[in-house]
Order: sequence, then C-alpha cells, then structure tokens
Amino acid sequence: MSRIVKSLDDDKAEDIVTIDLEGRSSLADALIIATGRSSRHVASIAEHLTRKLKDAGYGTRPIDGAAQGDWVLVDAGDVIVHIFRPEVRSYYDLEGMWSVDEPPRRAAG
Repeated sequence: MSRIVKSLDDDKAEDIVTIDLEGRSSLADALIIATGRSSRHVASIAEHLTRKLKDAGYGTRPIDGAAQGDWVLVDAGDVIVHIFRPEVRSYYDLEGMWSVDEPPRRAAG
C-alpha cells in the first residue's frame, strides 16, 4: 500500500486518503482515494501507477475510466485505487460511504 501512496504523491495527487476495509468487504482490504487537478492529470496519475505496479512485479493491473479522466479506478489486487477530479470526488463522496465506523486516514505529505 505504501508503494501506491508514494506513486500518487510523486505524481502530485492531492488529498490522498486510505480507508481500511478489512472485515467490511470481500472486494478489497483497503481503498485509496486521491484527487487530480484535471482529467489529463487524473489519467496520467493512474497510468503511472499501473506502470509502477507492473515494474514492481504485480503484473498488468486493470484500469477503468482513463479515457474520460473524471474518475479512474485501478484494481491493485487487495487495494482499490480511485482517482477523481475534485468535483466528481465531492459528488460521489466515497469517504462518506465507507467511513461510517472510522474516519479515513489522510496520507502524510
């Protein structure tokens, strides 16, 4: 998970949040949510992340939404990464949906 957060931070993603899902979902152990400044920035962050994961030996990771760049989802196995444009992130409010029991953890940086 730290490799993912570092990649997002290196690419200047904003407001990076990690939500622990262990015991709450069979889909993943964690969600990481981040914001890009524009559609191009969102898509670029996601493409760099998938390349870094592949280079680290995690294989090719599924990526959805990069063509539009409003909301890109990267399936990193036990971690699902959501990268949004700011207004799209506000609209869907995944932090509010998944953080009923505990507040999301903001990444240092």
